[in-house]
Amino acid sequence: MIRTEPIIAVDNVPKSSQFYQKLLGCTGQHGGETFEILTDNGTVILCLHKWGEHDHPTMRDQIQAGNGLILFFRVDNLQQIFENATLLNAVIEKDIHYNENSLKDQFILRDPDNYYLIVSA
Repeated sequence: MIRTEPIIAVDNVPKSSQFYQKLLGCTGQHGGETFEILTDNGTVILCLHKWGEHDHPTMRDQIQAGNGLILFFRVDNLQQIFENATLLNAVIEKDIHYNENSLKDQFILRDPDNYYLIVSA
């Protein structure tokens, strides 16, 4: 088995953790000010790491969060997650629409650190 467990650098780990938990309905497994592990039914979906902690070379200096990265989430409750994003006052880049490349409905938003997220059915 091979799978990715992406780690993104964020300004405020607890704030970002709450955003993702409220958006996706996932669970925080680690907690703390510098690192968080977010899971769904025991599977890691995303890790959050505070900028400048633990001396990781790509997380030392915040330049432009998310440049060159799209966080893509495949979900089975797209409408509910869109409603969650609305309740969170998230920046919605594009409402739910049909993507002719993936042949799926999706919407696009930004997280508190300006990462670009695609949520797809």
